[in-house]
Amino acid sequence: MKNRLALIDMGTNTFHLLITEVGEDGKLHDFVRTKVPVRLGKGGISNGAITPEAAERALNTLKDFRRQIDEYGVETVRAMATSMVRNAANGDDFVKDIYKQTDIQVEVIDGAREAELIYYGVRSAGVLDENTALIMDIGGGSVEFILCNAQEIFWKQSFEVGAQRLMDQFFTEDPISPESIAAEKTYLEEKLQPLTSAVEKYKPTILVGSSGTFDTICDIDALSKGDISRQQTQPAASYLTLDNYYSIHQDLLRKNHEERLVIPGMLEMRVDMIVLASIVVDFVLQKYNLQEIRVSAYALKEGVLQQALESME
Repeated sequence: MKNRLALIDMGTNTFHLLITEVGEDGKLHDFVRTKVPVRLGKGGISNGAITPEAAERALNTLKDFRRQIDEYGVETVRAMATSMVRNAANGDDFVKDIYKQTDIQVEVIDGAREAELIYYGVRSAGVLDENTALIMDIGGGSVEFILCNAQEIFWKQSFEVGAQRLMDQFFTEDPISPESIAAEKTYLEEKLQPLTSAVEKYKPTILVGSSGTFDTICDIDALSKGDISRQQTQPAASYLTLDNYYSIHQDLLRKNHEERLVIPGMLEMRVDMIVLASIVVDFVLQKYNLQEIRVSAYALKEGVLQQALESME
């Protein structure tokens, strides 16, 4: 008997679908790995509601996911919704609507659960060891921080300071102004105080970036050196030097939308948000004096997968 699973991560910016099968040998065989720029938070995240246009984009995407799920004869479907849905005044109605139109039952997870699942996903990528690391997952709505090593989580928290929220607040001109960069950092200084206290206690030395923005920065870095291997297969674990990160970061700050769009490796769905997200990365590296960046291509949905596999054993 083969177990086929479909995992859906309904992020504020991007919806992900993973369809995989657990073989007799316990090995995974992926059929579908896709991401769609739904922009669920667009136009509504700062007002606390999902707009009709965003809901329609989401439903169309989920109908297509349902078609693929049926095509592969999947037995188990797990769908997770995060920051945008859990904070939206019309989130419950949206979830009911999804079930009515696609027969997909969505679990709306809180920030602590989101952070925990991200940890399991990142751990399965093989980027953690005995050293204390700070995992950072930058979503459109929230950013999760997890202080941990390969054995355990020491501390975790989700903050509603995602890239779409930051964009609505600080991206008033393009290229972004030095004043806006400074304002975003001041805002982060204040909002991330609980993280600052936790970092003082657990003293991480490594930043582990989880998927999204970090994958794109790694793609840009590789292509700038003529390395096209990531375009063929994306590694679960990658490494990024501080120098290479900073040269990309400075480039993102200097350029406008059109100029960023033509950077090899840039994704259109990230072209503006990556500016705000990269400022968060810079803030965290400087503030907590982290000397190394590792990147996990795995995040929330792989964490859900790890837990689903454990429950099958």
